[in-house]
Parts: sequence; C-alpha cells; structure tokens
Amino acid sequence: MNETMRPERYNAKEAEPKWQRTWTERDLFRTRNEDDRPKYYVLEMFPYPSGRIHMGHVRNYTMGDVVARYRRAKGFNVLHPMGWDAFGMPAENAAMKNKVHPKEWTYANIATMRSQLKSMGLAIDWSRELATCDPSYYAQQQRMFIDFLEAGLVDRKTAKVNWDPVDQTVLANEQVIDGRGWRSGALVEQRELTQWFFKITDFAQELLDALDQLDRWPEKVRLMQRNWIGRSEGLVVRFALDPATTPGGETDLEIYTTRPDTLFGARFMALAPDHPLSKAAAAQNPALAAFIEECKHTGTALEAIEKAEKNGFDTGIRAVHPFDPSWELPVYVANFILMDYGTGAIFGCPAHDQRDLDFVNSIGLGNTPVVCPPDADPATFTITDTAYDGEGRMINSRFLDGMTVEAAKEEVARRLESETRGGRPAAERKVNFRLRDWGISRQRYWGCPIPVIHCESCGIVPVPRESLPVTLPDDVTFDVPGNPLDRHPTWKHVDCPQCGRPARRETDTMDTFVDSSWYFARFTDPHRTESPTDRAVVDRWLPVDQYIGGIEHAILHLLYSRFFTRAMRVTGHAGMSEPFAGLFTQGMVVHETYRDAKGSWVMPVDVRIESEGGTRHAFHVETGEPIEIGSIEKMSKSKLNTVDPDDIIASYGADTARWFMLSDSPPERDVIWTEEGVQGAARFVQRVWRLVGDLAEAASLNASGEGSDGSVSLAIRKAAHRAVAAVEDDVERLRFNRCVAHIYELANTLQDLLARAKASPDPGAGSAFREAGQIFVQLLAPMMPHLAEECWQSLHLPGLAAEAPWPLVDRSLLVEEAITLPVQVNGKKRADVTVARDADQAAIEAAVLSLEAVQRAMEGRPPRKIIVVPQRIVNVVA
Repeated sequence: MNETMRPERYNAKEAEPKWQRTWTERDLFRTRNEDDRPKYYVLEMFPYPSGRIHMGHVRNYTMGDVVARYRRAKGFNVLHPMGWDAFGMPAENAAMKNKVHPKEWTYANIATMRSQLKSMGLAIDWSRELATCDPSYYAQQQRMFIDFLEAGLVDRKTAKVNWDPVDQTVLANEQVIDGRGWRSGALVEQRELTQWFFKITDFAQELLDALDQLDRWPEKVRLMQRNWIGRSEGLVVRFALDPATTPGGETDLEIYTTRPDTLFGARFMALAPDHPLSKAAAAQNPALAAFIEECKHTGTALEAIEKAEKNGFDTGIRAVHPFDPSWELPVYVANFILMDYGTGAIFGCPAHDQRDLDFVNSIGLGNTPVVCPPDADPATFTITDTAYDGEGRMINSRFLDGMTVEAAKEEVARRLESETRGGRPAAERKVNFRLRDWGISRQRYWGCPIPVIHCESCGIVPVPRESLPVTLPDDVTFDVPGNPLDRHPTWKHVDCPQCGRPARRETDTMDTFVDSSWYFARFTDPHRTESPTDRAVVDRWLPVDQYIGGIEHAILHLLYSRFFTRAMRVTGHAGMSEPFAGLFTQGMVVHETYRDAKGSWVMPVDVRIESEGGTRHAFHVETGEPIEIGSIEKMSKSKLNTVDPDDIIASYGADTARWFMLSDSPPERDVIWTEEGVQGAARFVQRVWRLVGDLAEAASLNASGEGSDGSVSLAIRKAAHRAVAAVEDDVERLRFNRCVAHIYELANTLQDLLARAKASPDPGAGSAFREAGQIFVQLLAPMMPHLAEECWQSLHLPGLAAEAPWPLVDRSLLVEEAITLPVQVNGKKRADVTVARDADQAAIEAAVLSLEAVQRAMEGRPPRKIIVVPQRIVNVVA
C-alpha cells in the first residue's frame, strides 16, 4: 500500500474478510504431522452445535488463538483444531419440536457456527474438522468399544440407575445436579436396568495418584477430582445379628467404616434400600416394602441422597455390638445409604457424623459423644445439632478412653482382626473408593450405537470390525417418548454373525461424554480409516500442551478423558496416560439483566443507558419507557442478557471483540460485558492505526541530529524490547489482561517518544522507530490479527504478520542504568538512594551521606562505618 493512500481510519469491515481470505488461500494454519519442529498442541473444549456461538465461545477461542499464534511465531509446529460435540438430546428435542431430523438440524447448526467462528479470524487447521455424529468418527469409537470389551474394560450388569423421566434416559451420577437431570431439569428417579459400563474403577488409584503430577492444572480441579474419586481406608466389620429377629435366620451383617474409633458411640445400624437383607425383610413387611419403593424417587447420586431428608424404617432386626454381647442396636433401612458404596450397610454414630445426627434427631434416638475436642471438658461435652468430626481424645469408650483418634482406630482394628466370627476375622482392613464405574448406556437415538448383537444362542456378540460402523437409521420418528431405535421396524433385527440365527442389535447408544473423551486424540490423524489413531502420530502430539475450557467439566469430561487415555494405552491406541499437560479454566462472560415495567426480561440491544451525576438510567430503545437495571449474571437465553457475537463483529469488528475479551479482567475470572468497554476497545483499535501511521512516517525521516546524545533512539529501543519481554512472560503464563496492559503502556511511551523526537532530533531515531513499529505490530498480532496484518502492510514489511517470527529480546536493553537501594542508619531505614548500577563504593557512600534524611539521623556525627551490600542495601553505623 502506498503511504499516500493510507486511509485515516481503519476499516474492520473491509480488512477482516480480506485477511481471512489471504490466510485461507495460503493455507497458513494447516498443520503437517511430518513437520520436524517442536510440537505444541493447543485446544479449546469443542462446542456443542446449538445453532449460534455465544460470547463465552468468543472468549474461550480467543484465548486459545492467542496461544496458538504466539507459539507458531516462536517456531513451534502448532496443532490448533476444531470440531463439534454433535450427538445429544437437544437435537432430538428439536426434532420433536420443529419436525426436523436431528441430523439435518445438527449439520445446519454446524454450518452456521463454523461461519461465525471463521469470522473471528481464528488460526485453526480446518482441514482436521470433525463431528462426533459423523459415521467416520463414531466408526472408530465403536472399534475402540470392541477393543475395550476384549480387554476386560467393559462390563454389562443390572444396576440401579438414575432415570430422567422427561428425557426418558439413564444419567450418570455426574449428570445429576441437585437431584435433577443436567439437561431436562426433571427430578431423577431410580430404576434397575441392565446397562453397559466402562470400568473406570480399575484405574481409581492410578487416577488419584497421577493428580499430583498435573502441576499445570488448577488446584481446584485436582481437588474436585480427588474428592470424586474419594479414596478411604477403613475396616469391614462383621456385626453378629440376633437370628430370632432376621427374616431368614441371618447371622451377621458386614459394614464398612472409616471411623472404627467411634464404635462405642453407635446408636443404630442402617441398610441401603436395595441391600439383600432389606429386600428379605420387605418380603414379609408391606410397610417396609412401601418405604423402599418411596426411596426410589431419589436419584442414585451421593449428592442427591445427602441433600434429601434423612428417613429410615425400623426393620425389627437387631445387631450385637462387637465389643459387648449384651448391647443390641436397631437395624433400619435408610434412604441415605448407598448399596454400591462400601457394603451397603453402616453403623450410625450420630455424635460424629452429621448425616447420622440428622437422622437420630428426627426419630429421637439420641447420641453419645466419644471424641472430645482438645479445648472441651469431657465431663460436660455434649452434641446437639452439629456433629463433631475433628481430632481429640476418646471418651465414653471403655478401653479406648484417653487415646487419640488414630490410636483408637488402630486398637479397634487390632482387637477385631484377632477375633473370628463364623470362621472369618471379625474385621478386615480395606481401601474403598467413592468412584463408581461409568454407565454409558443411553436410551435415545441421536448417539453412537453400541456395536453388539444379542443372540439367544451365542449371547452377546460384538459386531465384526469389518462391519463397522453400525450406522443410525435415517427413517425414525419422534412422535412418542422413548428410544426410536427400539420401535424401528427393521434396524434392530439382524442375523447373528456367529451362528447366523435371527438376533437383535443393541438399541442403547453411548453417553455423549464418550464422544468427547477421545476427540483430542482423533484430531492428531482425523482422516485415518483403519484405526482410531496412528500410534506414532498420537504419541508425538499428546498430551495436549494447553487445554482451555470451563471448570464445570472438572468431573465429567476431564475425569472421563483421563480414563480413556489409560484405556487406549491398555488397548495399544496410545502410549501415554494423561491427555492434558496444562489445563486452564476460564471465567464466564456476564452481563447486566434488564426488566420492563411488567417484569419481562429485555435484551441489552433494546436498552439505552444514560448517565447523570454518576447515576445510570436505562430506557427502552424503541418506546423510551424506563427499564430496571438488574444484577450482573451469566449470559443466558432465559434472562435475555446475551449479546450476539455477529452483531458485535458487524458493528466493531472481530479484533475489537477479541481485544475486549482479553483486556477486561484476569482470564480465570468472569468478564463483565459492557457497551462502554467495547467502545473503549474500538477506540484503541483506531488509536493503534494512527500510531502505526505516525511510526511509519517517523521511520522514514533521516534527522541530522546535531548535538544529539542518542537518548531518544535508546529510549525507543528500550521501551520496545521491555514490552516484548513482558508480553512474552505473560502469554506464557496465560495472563492475557497483563499482556494488554503492556501493549497499552508501549503505545503511550511511543506516543511520547514521537513528540520528543520532534523536539530533540536523534540520528538513530528513524531506525529505532522502524524497529519499534514492527515489534509493536508483532505484539498485537496474536490478539488483533487482522489489524496487525493491515499495520504490517502499512509499514512496508515483507510477508505477513501471521508468518513473522516472534521478536528476539535484546537483553542488554532490559538492564536498568540506575538502581535504588534502601539506606539504614543504625539498623533503621531512613531513606532510599538512587545511584548508577556500576557505581563504586566511594560514589555510593558520597550519595548516601548527602541525603538530608541520613544527615538528620546522624545528628552531625561522622559515620563510624558504612556497609554496602552490592545492589541490595546500605547500612550506616553512626
């Protein structure tokens, strides 16, 4: 571009599509597996194709794009792909509501969202795009399922499951939030169904231990996973039962406890509703049977059970205390006991377990404290509404009295392990995990078909690999609830591949979290047809160097992905255990909410804000009626406080949206979207454009500089190189808002130096401004790539900004010429002294003694000694 033709204002509407076309034509962001440069894999959690991207997507993908562009400039072979988490219930709901096939709805949404993401100017290798609903993807997922099945990592069993009565499907515990389905919001019920499970529990200890090595993960996420895996060490204790009170003459009951020290505080025993003894007792007691049926209306998730009101039913069965044959405990069936945790039975010590205390307080059983806090009087210590679960000394516990909790645990274990009951030890040490196997069966159509066939003669038969994929039939209907695959007239009917007799396909499909548990591996070679991965390729690319996404996936997606890489290691599809070396969880995008006089939500685009005397008032754009400004909340369609990225890009350009998302707050915190903030970002875009023009003009001047000491050119170079060092450091740490601050600071400094150069000519200023202009644009390029290209061109620099290597820092320019040292007089700080970095002892002493504060402290006395600790401190001894 000729300098005389340079427009006064930067035009994003023209520039952004132009540079996007240029990048596409040059195939600039295609990643080649054979490239021998160091690899860097950056990935944002791929989106569900709901139809439109939202501002959360803009923030998420902008952050990943900055990392990808920066690493590419640093000389890495960068993999930055995009795909679609495309199966799931919303597509079926849309099919029912809009009379459109899920496939048609999904692919139309993908096309729309792909176009929107491309308008953001993301440096993505679109040649690797994948959609989990595409048969080419789920064929390989089915192949892995069969491999997992053969490796013993898949199980099929009857289990109590969470049933969503609205979505008509099973939910994993992780998908039940506050007792409700994570998508439908319906109250979850319990059902017993035969389900397929991935045996994630085989890796429980490994998954737990490896968290310590994930030092580039947020500690909050690691803690959430530790708690979910829930390793505990305890005892399995066998309580004798009074056979006269049991339905079939049963003689003992096994319980698992992590607190054997509290046995003398026991007030009751409790069974899970589906414990065998519960079922046996219910067969003879209709009231108990009704109670057990009522318990099924609570989900199976531990969270849901813990939040439910604690209820129990006295079975009439009595258990004998292991240390006192005359002490009998009532046995209840309780709604807060899980059959699949421990043994499905507990002893209740209400004084030291809040759940047990809530239960006994509701039925009047009372409690006996057996652990006394260090600061309490054992004689008067009591428990009322709050259980005590801390450390202390044992009380009311016979031979345990006075011991610490740990010593009491050990003593109880020692005594019970030495006894026998029915030929077995009365107790055995055991490690238990809260983690349960991952139930992947879903009773719905729009998911990956489970590739097995049920034959009356042969049993369960995997679909032969050469027959994969098992594809979904297109001719299905959604006019009635339930799984369309079950009622399809032909699809489920098939001949057994072993015996040839009529058989039926599995009609359950896989949980969609299966689809997202390995997509990062598929991206490494997405068009491979003979296997899910190329072992050499996947082992080179994984783990993902930087993964970016929401903390809401801390348990579901991230834990499942960690399991999947281990399962793929077992079956030979990958050689590593951890999928993500670095994890960053970004904050949400939030916005004010608005309501009209009727209480209806109003969209931000329909609101005009006016400020008067520091007070903000809102009015409807069309009617002028007053609008109530509400709280700042996560952008959501339900409260209409959303901003359409297309509108922002159309009005201001993608770079403005990107810049605002990066600049407003630390990336791990929520960002408050404001019109004022976006307008500020837009103004900075224009300021950058003018500044680069001024730098280009200054670079072309050849000042004579008579009498100049070169201070301007040195200041220019120092400012530019210090900015490079600062931005580089903060991009590495993902502190994008600080990067923005450094660029603002450099812009201000260059503006000042342009004025200074006019007032005080410097012969080196032209070349210094040329270098600074190039550096300034290179720092902008990862964040505002379109503007950077336009500026790059106006500076007459070769090639593209997106192809330019990251500027090298001249470290000598980072060294400060002067240093400031604290000065102490007789050990008390009195002043600071600024001296040349290379000042000798005599110069430092002279500077210190000339300070007024030091002279006052010396009171006219000469110093006895001056101690200079180089570049750290000066001590004057009077």
